[in-house]
Amino acid sequence: MRLLLADDEKELTNALVAILKHSNYTVDAVYNGKDALEYALSGEYDGIILDIMMPGLDGMEVLKSLREKGNSTPVLFLTAKTEVDDRIKGLDLGADDYLPKPFDMGELLARVRAMLRRKTDFAPTNLTCGNLTLDRAGYELITPDHEKIHLASREFQMMEMLMTNPGRIISIDTFMDRIWADGDADINVVWVYISNLRKKLTALGATCEIKASRGVGYSINETN
Repeated sequence: MRLLLADDEKELTNALVAILKHSNYTVDAVYNGKDALEYALSGEYDGIILDIMMPGLDGMEVLKSLREKGNSTPVLFLTAKTEVDDRIKGLDLGADDYLPKPFDMGELLARVRAMLRRKTDFAPTNLTCGNLTLDRAGYELITPDHEKIHLASREFQMMEMLMTNPGRIISIDTFMDRIWADGDADINVVWVYISNLRKKLTALGATCEIKASRGVGYSINETN
């Protein structure tokens, strides 16, 4: 599951990122409302954790813009504001939950899990491209003839990013930031994983392929 975390308290944000990653979430962190809005609109996130009091745009303004643009990603507000009117305003704008600071980390994780369960109730389980289906619950690529190949965790994350928007180019930097955010890998690892995924598509007789755009990135497209 991929989360966007936006909070201008950098020490708190860094601590939350470490805890969320330890709980097997992929996390992008930003520190102001402008970046939060840009990331939320350009990325594919399962949930957003959003502080209200941020420079540039506050959390309320970010959420309002997201909902006006049709973005329905669930949002959990973190805020020092505890007034009822502020809670009502946030919920009316489309927030899914509200957690006032200071909070217990266990409660935060429980609320994130609850938020993501609600999203799963309405989100499609599978993604498709050509004759391939990506089973997001089973980490498998499946054909109409029920042939299937299981994907390793990072292979699955790459295929999920590619198949969420077939035809859209995903940059190498984006793969690195989202999947190898710990910084321990060389960028050549992206090519290695792409090569492995191409072999699996060939083995399944897929009617889609992963194309390289030199110097830009990769996309998945239906073959003619």
